[in-house]
Amino acid sequence: MTTATEAPERVGPPSKAARPHPIRDLLIKRSLIGVLTLVAVSILVFAATQTLPGNAASAVLLNTATPQRLHALEVQLGLNRPAVDQYWTWLTGVLHGNFGKSLANGQPVGTLIGGRILNSLALVVLAGVIGTLIGVGLGVLAAARRDSVFDHVLSVTSLAVTALPEFVVAVVLIIFFAAVVVHWFPAVSVFVPGTAPWSNPKELVLPVATLVIVIVPYVFRMMRASMIDALESDYVQMARLKGVPKWRVLLFHALPNAIAPTIQVIGLSFLYLAGGVVVVEYMFNYPGLGQALVSAVSDRDIPQIQAIVLVLAAFYIAVNILTDVIALAVSPRRRLPRS
Repeated sequence: MTTATEAPERVGPPSKAARPHPIRDLLIKRSLIGVLTLVAVSILVFAATQTLPGNAASAVLLNTATPQRLHALEVQLGLNRPAVDQYWTWLTGVLHGNFGKSLANGQPVGTLIGGRILNSLALVVLAGVIGTLIGVGLGVLAAARRDSVFDHVLSVTSLAVTALPEFVVAVVLIIFFAAVVVHWFPAVSVFVPGTAPWSNPKELVLPVATLVIVIVPYVFRMMRASMIDALESDYVQMARLKGVPKWRVLLFHALPNAIAPTIQVIGLSFLYLAGGVVVVEYMFNYPGLGQALVSAVSDRDIPQIQAIVLVLAAFYIAVNILTDVIALAVSPRRRLPRS
């Protein structure tokens, strides 16, 4: 029998590299899910376009279509191949940075939608940033003046605007600011090809204003509710008892703690803009992805439809991930690594 005793192993805290980190783990997990989502979206969109009546050949030939000409053009465009073969050819091309050629005019899809991506992105970013600033500011003011006439007017107005779809807001703005009452801005947003959208500020005003009016009520209502909860909390009451000025209580005590729930709504507003931009671009003849998508669907241009939907889906995924990361970053208890 041995009398020597073995010293117990010393168990220390996990190494820094092995310690889980919420933001890093979130980025890895959501990025992998995002890639799988993009593949699923591409399959669903391709399957949906296959069920549409007609094809690109019939859309190009229109009234001049004959069975012989249709067959010849289908062979030329590769539409006579099996659907799986068409999809695989397109997918391998995307992986190499090639979105294929438009079935309607034969031009590279990347060239057709490259400038339109920038136009739509400018519209979404401008409307999102302006709408966020206005919504957050009005929410803070309404919460600070809770149950006042100002608060009630803003709440009722935001509720009424929430019920209006984009095309109604666009029509009202056109009537008041472009066609009937005053003629301050153009009713359509037509750019010279190759010019940046910000080089035509007047053409941007009405489309951006339409999207801003649509998203402000959602940001405002969430910011107001979050600020009211924050203003009723114990730490704010303690700050008031200490004699902290009201503006400092609002900006430095209540606002940082109320902004986290609002960030989720801001992210959803940007996602809403990516879909709402289709209607607005069509209404104002704005040369963006939405207008290109409508034209591609009418032409049965499958490569262009797939590319545009894939870009929109990638935007959705990126905004979702960014929103979650920002929400974690402004919540100290959630962003700190757990031992």
